[in-house]
Amino acid sequence: MLKYRSKNYFRLSFFLLFLISAFSNAQTVKQRRLEEAKNSKPSSSAKAGDLIDVNVTPYPASNFTPAQLVTDVLVGSSTSCGTPNISNVTISPVQPVTNNERFWGYFNKGTSNFPFAEGIVLTTGTARLAGNNPEPQLGVDLTTGTDTDLETALAGNTLDLEDAVILEFDFVPSSSQMKFNYIFASEEYDGGYPCQGYEDAFALLLKPNTPGSTYTNLAVLPGGAGLVTATNIVPASFSCGPINAQYYETLSPVNQTNLYGRTVPLTAMATVIPGQSYHIKMVMADDNDGSHDSAVFLEAGSFDIGISIVDSAGNPVPETLNVCDNTPQALTALVATTPGMTFQWYKDGVAIPGATSATYTAVSPGIYTVKIILPGQNCPAEAKVTIIGGTSPVVQNATLKLCTTPSVITFDLNTAKPLISTTTGAIFKFYLAQADAVAGNNTNITNIAAFNGNDGQILYVNVSNGAFCSKVATLTLRKEATPIAALTSTKLRICSGESITLTASGGVTYQWSDFSGSGAVRTLSPTQNTTYTVYAIGAQGCKSLQPASVVVEVVPAITSNLSGGFICLGDRITLDAGAGPNYSYQWNNGETAQTVAAEVPGLYSVTISNGVCSKVFTTQVYLAIIPQIIKVDYNESGTMVVTASNPSNGQLEYSNDNGVTWQSSNTFTNVPNNTLVSIRVKVKNTSCVGFLEYFTFVMKNVITPNGDNVNDMIDFRGISDLKDFQAVISDRYGKAVFKAEKIRPYWDGFFQGKKLPTSSYWYQVTFEDPATKKLTVKTGWILLKNFE
Repeated sequence: MLKYRSKNYFRLSFFLLFLISAFSNAQTVKQRRLEEAKNSKPSSSAKAGDLIDVNVTPYPASNFTPAQLVTDVLVGSSTSCGTPNISNVTISPVQPVTNNERFWGYFNKGTSNFPFAEGIVLTTGTARLAGNNPEPQLGVDLTTGTDTDLETALAGNTLDLEDAVILEFDFVPSSSQMKFNYIFASEEYDGGYPCQGYEDAFALLLKPNTPGSTYTNLAVLPGGAGLVTATNIVPASFSCGPINAQYYETLSPVNQTNLYGRTVPLTAMATVIPGQSYHIKMVMADDNDGSHDSAVFLEAGSFDIGISIVDSAGNPVPETLNVCDNTPQALTALVATTPGMTFQWYKDGVAIPGATSATYTAVSPGIYTVKIILPGQNCPAEAKVTIIGGTSPVVQNATLKLCTTPSVITFDLNTAKPLISTTTGAIFKFYLAQADAVAGNNTNITNIAAFNGNDGQILYVNVSNGAFCSKVATLTLRKEATPIAALTSTKLRICSGESITLTASGGVTYQWSDFSGSGAVRTLSPTQNTTYTVYAIGAQGCKSLQPASVVVEVVPAITSNLSGGFICLGDRITLDAGAGPNYSYQWNNGETAQTVAAEVPGLYSVTISNGVCSKVFTTQVYLAIIPQIIKVDYNESGTMVVTASNPSNGQLEYSNDNGVTWQSSNTFTNVPNNTLVSIRVKVKNTSCVGFLEYFTFVMKNVITPNGDNVNDMIDFRGISDLKDFQAVISDRYGKAVFKAEKIRPYWDGFFQGKKLPTSSYWYQVTFEDPATKKLTVKTGWILLKNFE
């Protein structure tokens, strides 16, 4: 890069010689760059339709004066309300509108994709050549010199400025902020020139119109990134790039202008005092040579110095304000107040009753306009904001639990979405930092299906409605290893009636299949084979994947029908302990068989075992004493009741057929009258038997001694041998007509060899009862029928 500021390097005596040489070299460089441009720059005809239009018909603004361009294009005005508060518009060097080669003018995007629809253009060459034009460059040098304000603004940069162009004017802002949008473009984006220091200068200078004030350059990149120049905004395609490449436009066509490259839209802004007069100066100049020119494009309508609307914090409200859930919005008209100034707020073009102060609180969507009328003016100044309403999703804080296994160690955050919001169509973005979640920026977690979070970690979730409304919820991660359940029992086989103790392990609490409690230890007495299962529950509530189980077998109870009994001296009885599964026996007399023979009265016991349980059964063998028949009750219907003594107190058995058959009942039926019965009674299952022969004596009431052998007599022979036997029959007068004798123990109706007459007779029979040993007396009457 050639530099011409030689005054710092050479003595004064050589200055003139150096200046002549430098001028010659500069002309050579300019000529070379001009030739390069003609040979390398594509013909603009190849871009027809893709480039903007500059100073051409049919746009009326192509014939506007500089003052008209500032007031009617850059600022914008209404014919019904007069011109904006702009004055002293000048342009330098002075060129009339009729000059087709002027360096300033009006542009329109036409059919191109240029970001600005229309506006003002300033160049260091011929303005019309910046758009659809067959010329390869913007023109030749303007032959103007440098600008001292520009050099002051760029202090610290070693430049050789020429071809300076200036647009400047005064304005009085109505709000606390002024701003406008612009694009810088240059022919220096060619070859390696941005890397060789060809730094065409550009500044947007602002100062208040007060004594001693100085300029502030507004043409700077955000964040203190430096000046807006071709050497400070360099894409990666140049050898010295990238430098602030994010501000370089790379879309195709290259830049929609007839220059080699341009920036993206930039904004110049400054804080100002409403009602204070300010001066703005837009100045550009070439560096080193004028063969490669630069331009600045100012967007129409973007120069904002009027009324603005600010929020409760004093921040400017955008033209379109997104508001969720009808949140009240305090809107304030920011304007320099004047005595007598009036306000009126409108919603959707309709005046809001009572809204006549500088501040209004909007509570619903709509287009809100504030109009201000100054005393003596009929045309109100106004500002507006469009509030677009939206509804925020319903959200709530949630906790997501992860029970890890060897194959599952990360959270699937998708599963938390229904826990956080049930709003249909809600969009979720998960963040590590709350501030990022509130901003909804792109630092969100992307691997939400497999997020490796920690127990107790808190994530922040931005839940939006798919548009601009969102809320932030917290998601607490709870993480623990899935427990593995274990279960033990003090016994796996028990006898009926025994208890077991179950102990679960592996968790903090437990979920039993048959029990509502959550403890680890249980004491139980199962009555049948039972399977017990339990899940282990961790501290965070994680449940074991599989339950632990134990099977407790309840061995059937040992039973025995062991019974003793009675034996007589010399008898024996078999004691049977009974059979059962796996039974083994141990008698108290040393025997180990199922049965033993008991010959001696006494207590007998046996211990029965089945390999798991054992039980003792006991019985008694008693000495039996022979029972004695002590009473026999008999009636003529054939029922005989035998009463016997039972000194052994054992179960008795009875027989009336001399021991052929036995019964447990002491009552016999259908026993014939006047028959000798052999009665036996014994202690059951013994040989201890008591014996009695008993005659079933029944007196007949009628006798007919006619020789047919039917009721021919009353026979006392069955009882005649009984002790103290007597039988007497008397007539009605008490005269004894028969007395039983050993030789004649029957009565046939004769007395002293003669038949007695038919009549009723009375009898009395006396004998000792063989069972009771008591004297028995039976009396009654007898009808005698004798046939002659």
